Amino acid sequence: MPVVDIDTDELRALTGHDKSDEEFREDLFTLGLEYEGETEDGDLQFEFAPDRLDRLSVEGVARSLRYQYGDARGVYVPETNTADWVIEVDDTVPDDRPYVTGAVVRGVDLDDAALESLIQLQEKLHATMGRAREKGAIGIHDLTMLKGEEPIAAGVDTPDVESTESDAERDPADEDPIEAPTVTTRDVESSSPTETSSRAPQKSISYRGIEPDGDRFVPLDHESMPIGDNGATPHEVLADHPTGERYADLVADYDRYPAIYDARGLFSFPPVINGQRTEVSTNSRDLFVELTGTDQWTIDKMCTVICYALVARGGQLEEVQVEYADGATHPAEYGPELLRPNLECDEKSVSHERIEATLGIELDADEVVDLFERSGLDAAYSLGETTVYDVEIPPYRVDVLHPTDLVDDVGRTYGFNQLVPTLPDVGTVGGRHERSRLEDAVRTTLVGLGFEEALNFDMTAAERNYDRMRLAGVDRGPDAPLGARPPAEITSPYSESYTQLRTWALPSLVQLLEQNTHRAYPQDLAEVGFVAHVDDSEATNVAEARHVASVLARTDATYEDAKSRLQAVCDAFDADLATPPTDHPSFLDGRAARVVVDGEPAGVVGELHPEVLVAHDLELPVAAFEFNLAALADD
Repeated sequence: MPVVDIDTDELRALTGHDKSDEEFREDLFTLGLEYEGETEDGDLQFEFAPDRLDRLSVEGVARSLRYQYGDARGVYVPETNTADWVIEVDDTVPDDRPYVTGAVVRGVDLDDAALESLIQLQEKLHATMGRAREKGAIGIHDLTMLKGEEPIAAGVDTPDVESTESDAERDPADEDPIEAPTVTTRDVESSSPTETSSRAPQKSISYRGIEPDGDRFVPLDHESMPIGDNGATPHEVLADHPTGERYADLVADYDRYPAIYDARGLFSFPPVINGQRTEVSTNSRDLFVELTGTDQWTIDKMCTVICYALVARGGQLEEVQVEYADGATHPAEYGPELLRPNLECDEKSVSHERIEATLGIELDADEVVDLFERSGLDAAYSLGETTVYDVEIPPYRVDVLHPTDLVDDVGRTYGFNQLVPTLPDVGTVGGRHERSRLEDAVRTTLVGLGFEEALNFDMTAAERNYDRMRLAGVDRGPDAPLGARPPAEITSPYSESYTQLRTWALPSLVQLLEQNTHRAYPQDLAEVGFVAHVDDSEATNVAEARHVASVLARTDATYEDAKSRLQAVCDAFDADLATPPTDHPSFLDGRAARVVVDGEPAGVVGELHPEVLVAHDLELPVAAFEFNLAALADD
């Protein structure tokens, strides 16, 4: 689990409480942070659950403590100034990393401790939500070192003054003063702008794609690599810079590399490294925060966490306008034009009954509202047959996804140590679930029929699940053949071999036969295993089931062999079996039938198609069947 380093002097300054280290340790334990030791510099190390990513910095921990101490209540949404900058997303951006977000933060007080905390927060977010920068990468820049271009979309007539100074010679103190933008206040309840300005953004940077050797820049920590007078190309950074080598795999397959430009040129190479020109130091007061990634929601939330931390350091937020060009991949749920950071509050509901039943205590409605507010949430309740709380969730809370999470917040604020353990009023005897008993009974029957039981992974890849089973391009609708329904995809797979949940079990058994070609035949294998497919009618949008599957690999394997064993399984459970003819791409024409159990379609039985056998390097016939285990269950 994540570990965060906490400077207790910073904690005292940010909370306003002059407590000892031991007292802070006790208070943080109450919040769910476990003490892990000290660093060489004397910072305290705390481990916490990975759901509370808003506590990845001392600023976030201090915010939670202020709620615990009663110094803050309810939802806080920072005010934002009207956008003065725009990020223009070009249609040359790699489709593999199309999304961007950002914010401007002015007037930040960055001493050594604050800068160190910001760096830690950036690294921790990269490792958690960012999935090692693959899903989201953060760039934080000194705003005074950026020269904005005139936004193409805005069409504003702004002077384009050419700089005659090099970046090394340019002093931020010599910059022309920037006119303070108009303040836009936000209604905390709606978290939407209550005042807008017609003034278009005056400056822009651009997110685009470039050739690996298409431009040059000076990366951070460039002393660690050989570099020419004009800097290094992105390709050279990946080859020679330690950070470039570490993250080279993220862009290795890209034809064009992601790059961010201002009027002076390339200054950031996401997700790999920023440029030296815009490096943030303790002298930086105005910051430009940009994030790129593969999911707009993720980078928006990462941006919000950073913004809240910088606001805690005295920063004033300023919106950034994001504009996706025609032809550029934009987030469908938001459209091609966005104002960021996204400070909209989410809403969830939970019943009073659920709170009391889960925590095992009695609370009145006003007390529950108080507990919500002390945990940094806002709540209102409506009375009826059931008291229901409508809870407003601040934008930095990425962990509140379910009513159970709301109950958890109430319990933590109430104090889990105050909960008194009690035994239930009734005595029960534990027992196995009926489905589990049925699975064991079917497995026993299959073994009795001569099958060897197999246990395969629930995850697979499209090539194995569809392509090699002749299901590529087959209709994925409700009437699709067994196994052809749309898969539940793994968002960030760790291996190309496991990118989705399998939609049926038979491909796993056929793959096992492929791996066992060196073994003697016959090989009769069976499995009772988990399968799933996307189904919008389900509450989770995924339909789950247990399937029974078997293969018979032998020189004389026929449809009749598979059907006779299928019949024996059905007879063992007093189930009526019918096998009307059917067509299935994975099976040989004229040698396949539907499995109908007690009048309900349940699966398929037959001889595998020769193309399926060839795709798996099998040189002898294979008969098989697969059906839904639920067909054998008693109503």
